Amino acid sequence: MPRRHRSSTEVADGVVEPLPRPRIVARDARGPEHVALDGAGRILTGTADGAIWRLTLSETAGLARAEVIAETGGRPLGLAPSPDGELLVCDARRGLLRVDPRGGSVDVLADEVEGVPLRFCSNVAISADGTLYFTVSSRRYGLEDWLSDILEDTGTGQLLRLRPGGEPEVLRNGLRFANGVALAPDESFVAVAESGARRIKRHWLTGPREGTDDTLVADLPGYPDNLSRGADGVFWVALAGPREPLVDALHHASPALRRTASIPVRKFRPHPRPTVRVLAIRPDGSVARHLLRRRSPYRMATSVCEHGSRLVLGSLLERGIAVYG
Repeated sequence: MPRRHRSSTEVADGVVEPLPRPRIVARDARGPEHVALDGAGRILTGTADGAIWRLTLSETAGLARAEVIAETGGRPLGLAPSPDGELLVCDARRGLLRVDPRGGSVDVLADEVEGVPLRFCSNVAISADGTLYFTVSSRRYGLEDWLSDILEDTGTGQLLRLRPGGEPEVLRNGLRFANGVALAPDESFVAVAESGARRIKRHWLTGPREGTDDTLVADLPGYPDNLSRGADGVFWVALAGPREPLVDALHHASPALRRTASIPVRKFRPHPRPTVRVLAIRPDGSVARHLLRRRSPYRMATSVCEHGSRLVLGSLLERGIAVYG
């Protein structure tokens, strides 16, 4: 997507760039929740049937090749290619996995922490020394009941760390549906999307604030999902849906009322809004870009990554990935 340069003042004044109508490719890939690029610029994604796909785009943004490179036997969500050519996968049912794209082998790196099974492993990032940072969205609900966790605002999400040769450890408990995770360009902090709180937090890894948290950006106009790093160091974030005032009100109600309200939602499953919104956020928390399409044929965008001059989006619900630009 060709970049339109805007001043920081314009961004601060609320300038929103329109997203064009996307091109949908790889429609056989059902529920490509997260999209990431490998070292060769190919798109990696995991789908509802447990498959890991590798997609090659043509110069005109068409699909040149689509191949299934592995099967996790669960439900793959967040992906992070490692420098050695392997792939780290957060599987909502199996935990943190290592996949070899060359032969399709799948190894479990972590399926519990402190003796508790990883119920809802969500997203992962890898540091230069091989340390993995990953999230658990909820310890009360699994992927199928993600909306119940958002409505009840359980605050049972976690940020975890796995050092090379070590055991997984909890860095933070009590996160409100912990989701996307990405490291700062200098790895001074790890950014964590809290979908239920509509914010992105920072957990500091180095410097005088090491071990403490603060907020990178708050009061987002929707529910942040996966994070990715752009070529110029920004954090790209997809908002899975626009802010819902009724959800805000429910979060101020008693826990009992929140649990009661989630029952009909589980039964009727409301349709997602036809709105796609992505933001690029600088490491200081300022918004570099804000892109929006209100009447989108592609719904519930849960991930975004740069692909050259284009943006590629994935969705928990849709078939295929969306290419913009």
